Amino acid sequence: MLDQVTKDRISQEVSGNDVVLFMKGSAIFPQCGFSATAVQILSHLDVKFKGIDVLSDPAIRDGIKDYSQWPTIPQLYVKGEFVGGCDIMREMFETGELQEVFEQKQVARASA
Repeated sequence: MLDQVTKDRISQEVSGNDVVLFMKGSAIFPQCGFSATAVQILSHLDVKFKGIDVLSDPAIRDGIKDYSQWPTIPQLYVKGEFVGGCDIMREMFETGELQEVFEQKQVARASA
């Protein structure tokens, strides 16, 4: 069950950052293959994002699943909107759809 404090913390991260990846581990040291793949996709697209390690915070780890109504981690949010997990990110990347989302929403480049 998602408590109000955790919900507010998640909402603050999602609304306060253009691109947020709730993941296992960090962007530098992902702790699962799916999180690593998600980081690779975002890095390849040169997208500036905030990685949030759910392993270091059990409330966030459980809460994000209730927040998005999505059962798995990682989870990608762009400009406040839930995009999906690793498989959806991979599919969208392969079709060019993910790049279009970042362009349409005018997401900052990491190298900028």
